[in-house]
Amino acid sequence: MFQLQLRGQQVESIFELLGAKENDVSFSVGWALAKSPAFLVEFINLAASSNSKLDFSSTQIRLQQHEVNKGITDIEIEIPSELFIIIEAKRGWVLPSAEQLMTYVRRESFKSAPAQIKKMIALTECSEGYAKAHFKLREIDGIPLLPLSWKQVFDCSRRAYKSGTHAEKRLLRELSTYFQRIMTMQKIDSNLVYIVSLGSGKPPKWAIGWIDIVTKKLRYFHPVGGGRGGWPVDPPNYLGFRYYGQLQSLHHVEGYEVFTDPHKYFPEIPIDDWGPHYLYHLGPAFAPSVVVRTGNIYPSGRVWCALDTLFTARTISDARDITNKRMGWS
Repeated sequence: MFQLQLRGQQVESIFELLGAKENDVSFSVGWALAKSPAFLVEFINLAASSNSKLDFSSTQIRLQQHEVNKGITDIEIEIPSELFIIIEAKRGWVLPSAEQLMTYVRRESFKSAPAQIKKMIALTECSEGYAKAHFKLREIDGIPLLPLSWKQVFDCSRRAYKSGTHAEKRLLRELSTYFQRIMTMQKIDSNLVYIVSLGSGKPPKWAIGWIDIVTKKLRYFHPVGGGRGGWPVDPPNYLGFRYYGQLQSLHHVEGYEVFTDPHKYFPEIPIDDWGPHYLYHLGPAFAPSVVVRTGNIYPSGRVWCALDTLFTARTISDARDITNKRMGWS
């Protein structure tokens, strides 16, 4: 298979040629909705809680629809006289303001439409739980407001793949690849382990230490990445923990969510607002049968290692170096 590169990066989906900005993602989803009836049905069933008795053949999908003094909507989906959905799409863990959404639902084209089902969708990378917890609004001017995550749209595309035609399957494969490259979602097929160092004490005013959070509660958390201290943007599939000079345990990440106040999940930690943090739910601990020392890693250093290397290397730093070479990172 020939390889296509764009600005030095390999292109694995045609949608990547558009880019990864908010409008680019909206355009990609709009195109897929228009070209895959199976995807459209799955998405409307999710967004509108419909019973699939709608006349999808008359569906209109509009991108970047402008109305004087009422802004520009990202995506509009309308089935005349039946359904009208406005979607405001965001990249990252950012929820749109109530003022912005109010502007959209007060558009004359939306207010005057005779659709039986009308909804406003806030589409972001925020998890469903996070959005519901931090989005206090449930409706705007009497129009139901539904927060959805890009992960849920990704899941729609995966479900639609099963019932789609061959042409739809090709399109949805491209879309799924695109989502997995640009969105904040756990890479369930990755065998990379993110190894962090745990301090042996307790932070000031905490009634619990880092080691107990992992060993007794099977939890771990860190800031949502994106330039802050080098933390991951995407939740890893495996976490590893080192302290007392060696690798202590490995865990599969069974699930994750996002929080801002640690006290909600850990009463031993004072109430605070930290900004978005990933909270990992860890599976049972496992580890190599021999001691794997830390090696040449600075005390608080965090590294990525392929899972198999941790069972063959003598130190974590050796496993890191093997992984870097294998992945072409060094």
